[in-house]
Amino acid sequence: MRVSIKIKLSLFLAMLLLLTVSVLSILILHGVRTDQQKHYEEELRRQGKAANLYIRQATFTDPRESKQYLTERGKELTRQLGLTSGMHVILYDQNGKEIGDSLPTASKINLTKVLPYALKGQTVYQITGDTLYFFTPLHDIKEQIGVIQFQYSLKESLDYYNRTESLFYRIGSGVLIFSFLVGYIYFNRLAVGILMLEKTTEQIKIGQYISKPPLKRKDELGTLSQGIYFMSNEIEKNISTMEEEQEKLELAVNKLRRLEEQQKQFIGNVTHEFKTPLTVIMAYLELIEMYPDDPGLLEDAKKNIQKETIRLVKMVEKILHLATLEKYDFESQMEQVEVKEILEELCKRIRIKAQKYGLRLDTDLESAVIWADQENLTHIFINLLDNAIKYNEPHGKIVVKSYVDHQRVWIQVRDTGIGIPLEMKEKVFEPFYTVNKDRSREFGGTGLGLALVKKLVENQAGTIHLIETEGKGTTICVSFPLYTNEHVQGSIHDES
Repeated sequence: MRVSIKIKLSLFLAMLLLLTVSVLSILILHGVRTDQQKHYEEELRRQGKAANLYIRQATFTDPRESKQYLTERGKELTRQLGLTSGMHVILYDQNGKEIGDSLPTASKINLTKVLPYALKGQTVYQITGDTLYFFTPLHDIKEQIGVIQFQYSLKESLDYYNRTESLFYRIGSGVLIFSFLVGYIYFNRLAVGILMLEKTTEQIKIGQYISKPPLKRKDELGTLSQGIYFMSNEIEKNISTMEEEQEKLELAVNKLRRLEEQQKQFIGNVTHEFKTPLTVIMAYLELIEMYPDDPGLLEDAKKNIQKETIRLVKMVEKILHLATLEKYDFESQMEQVEVKEILEELCKRIRIKAQKYGLRLDTDLESAVIWADQENLTHIFINLLDNAIKYNEPHGKIVVKSYVDHQRVWIQVRDTGIGIPLEMKEKVFEPFYTVNKDRSREFGGTGLGLALVKKLVENQAGTIHLIETEGKGTTICVSFPLYTNEHVQGSIHDES
């Protein structure tokens, strides 16, 4: 069973106060009793000496013997001694016989136990009730001639002692109760602080960290409170750092897994894409070997082998370019580029090719200046326009549109071709991915164009995505941030 520290401290305080008050009361009351005893013993010894002196003087002036004088005048002597001492006085001769009593009518007690000691010359006393019976020998000049008894009332002393004892009990009880209450309040405040610190540590244990010290005191508890607050902050920081590192590690692991999967897919795609043209070339070589004298076959083989070889060369060049973008961060020739001008120039150059395939190329361009590499921009839009021509329908249309919105320039390249299913809109930017493999092969497509475009766009701080269109056709949207003074400052900083 767990006992609260508040109860423990309160019980300890109560026991300590009780012990202190009890010991103090016992010592003081013992001192009072000892002082009273010393006082009346001295008083009775003084009265005994006075009685001895008085009897010696009386026997010295009387010609009779001391014992005879004491026997004959015992009653008179006791009355005289009783008057001078103010006490009840009784005289005994040397045989223990009473020879005088200052108060003959007073009641007497049995003194057979103590009187023989006095007859032998000892001073003794006996307390009965509130009366002290004091016996001391009487001597003349030569020898002991009897015993004198004084009856000393202890009533006043006992009353004083009882009053003192009662006063101590009352004052001690009051002090005990008052001290206990004051101590209880103090220890309760102390215990509340300790319990608050305990509650704080329990909160920290379950992950509920504190934003300020639980106690503001200028003592050890205050120091402990500051320590717990500091510890809570350090634990929170360390756990936050660990969680951030764990999150980064998980992201890195997931990225590595994705890269591993992409690498496997990339290798598989490369193998597949290389295998197809190589298979065609090998097939024609086998046919030539079988029919070396067939001029038609030779001409057809020459054209197809040349076509597949060119396709392989383009594929290798794009793979190398893509690998370079992945691995190296070459310095771009960043400059101010007028998007409208470069798009008009590219559309002018590509329009002849579009007309060759019976396509119409329209533009709707808005002036905008960006901070980019002009050569990379040319490569981006040449690829997009080339795809729009390759995968369009006969007598179709290509529309290039640009506009400014939210501090960015947006360029859309839309065609009326075969289109791209929306479920494939993210995959089209992956290496070697093609929507229609037969048509891609027909036009010499490798599935690497959009992957390169995406890398080049991202290197210019741009974005690229596929827009959903109604009916047939594909719309690719590219955006770049507009030119600002920050670009110039960043360029100067990079050069320095």
